Order: sequence, then structure tokens, then C-alpha cells
Amino acid sequence: MKPYVIDHDLHIHSQLSLCSSDPGQTTGRILEYAINNGLSTVCLTDHFWDPSVPGASGWYAAQDLDHIKEALPLPQAENVRFLFGCETEMDKYFTIGISDKTVDMLDFIIVPTTHLHMDGYTLDASVGYDGDGIKRRRELYIERFARLLSADLPFHKIGLAHLTCSLACHHAERGILRLLEGISDQTFSELFSSAAKKGLGIELNFDAFEYEGADKETVYRPYRIAKECGCKFYLGSDAHHPGEFERAVDNFREIVKTLGLCEEDKFRLGTR
Repeated sequence: MKPYVIDHDLHIHSQLSLCSSDPGQTTGRILEYAINNGLSTVCLTDHFWDPSVPGASGWYAAQDLDHIKEALPLPQAENVRFLFGCETEMDKYFTIGISDKTVDMLDFIIVPTTHLHMDGYTLDASVGYDGDGIKRRRELYIERFARLLSADLPFHKIGLAHLTCSLACHHAERGILRLLEGISDQTFSELFSSAAKKGLGIELNFDAFEYEGADKETVYRPYRIAKECGCKFYLGSDAHHPGEFERAVDNFREIVKTLGLCEEDKFRLGTR
């Protein structure tokens, strides 16, 4: 089988994302990154909440459609597809901040179910980081994943962002690791089997060089189970600043190698 080719990055922010606001993170710089690294497809996924969907936080309200469209038109180059997408949000009521009309307008939509750092917005402010807090965050991790799968979305153009993101439990020691360790293989298998049937893309986006030994296997375990269940994977650097492009492809290579992925494991954007 042909090895997984590193030819895309479908999770990139520009200076328009308020968590970037970096004047150097331009669409031109993103295109340069693609050209320099032989990527044939990149996607702009600035943070976004649709004004037609009630429930935006103050931070998200400023990142509406008019705001993210300031990036258009996207620069183009021969042999590179530069797509226009977004990273929307799921609030504590499991509302996803995008309308059907806007979904149709965009090339790709990623949804992070692991953004459990927004106290009062993505989870109740009373959920802490002690043992009970980690247990509740684990329950929400599972439920938010399931709620995404039950949403009425065109999953052939939807990605599940950063599945093992530390923001799910970032103030606790070994927080994300402790959260993941408490989720059974069976629970993951049920979620990923449904994800595979729906055609949801699973994002590969974590620091492959941060973990060693048992902790490394804890991070890789969900992705190994996803692969066994037939899920398809795409690469996302989640870059917010130009410096983050420097090691993105090396990180992708390490993840792909460790998981033993081949081309048939690749998420093909737009393929039903």
C-alpha cells in the first residue's frame, strides 16, 4: 500500500483569528508555506461564529462572516489549492455556531469538541480541575463528540479538530492524559465507528515530540482505535504564527510514521 503522502494542511489561522492577531500571519505567508513544503492543498480556518445562530460569546461575536471574509480573495499559485473554511465552535448547550447556508459557502468546516477552557461558554464555570472536575470534563469530551456526530451536517466536508488538545483539561497536571486514560477502548470504538460511517474527518494535530513512553501511547491510542474503525485522517498544523510553520511538516511525518498510515487512510475533502 502507498504510504500516506503529506500534501495538505487543513487547519491554519490567519491574523484575523483573534487568538493570532499576528500581522505576519498573512494569507500570502500561508501560501508561501504551502509552496515551500510541497503542499498541494491548504485551508484557511479562522475562528468563526455565524451571526444567524444565537449564542455567540463576546469573543466569537466579533469573528462573524464579514470578519473572516476579509481574507478574500485568497492568493493562488500553480499546483496549490488554497481553500476557504472556518473553525467554528460548540457551546455548552451543544449548539454548533454555523448555519446551513454558511456551510454551503465554505470549502471545509472544522469543529473542536475539546475546547473546554472557555468557562461558562463551552462548559459550566463550576467545572474545575480536581478529580470530580476531570471526571466531568471526560463526560463532556464523550458527549460533545457524540453530539457532533448526531448533528445534521455534510460530514464529507467536516473535520473533528484536535482530538487530544490539552485545552480540554489544561490546568490539571497531566490533564489531557488523565482525561484520555479514563475513556475505555469500547467507548472510543463506538464513537469512531459512528464517525467512520458518517465520513467525518479526524484531524491529526498534536506535538508528536512532546510525549514519551506510556504518555505517548496514551495520546496515540484514540487515533489507533480510529484507524481500526475505518476513520479517515487529515493533517492540521493549527498554526497561528509564521514560526509554527517551521516544524509542521516534520511533526506530520512523525505522526504518520508512528500510526503507520497509508493513502487509503486519508480524508478526501468533498468525497462522500
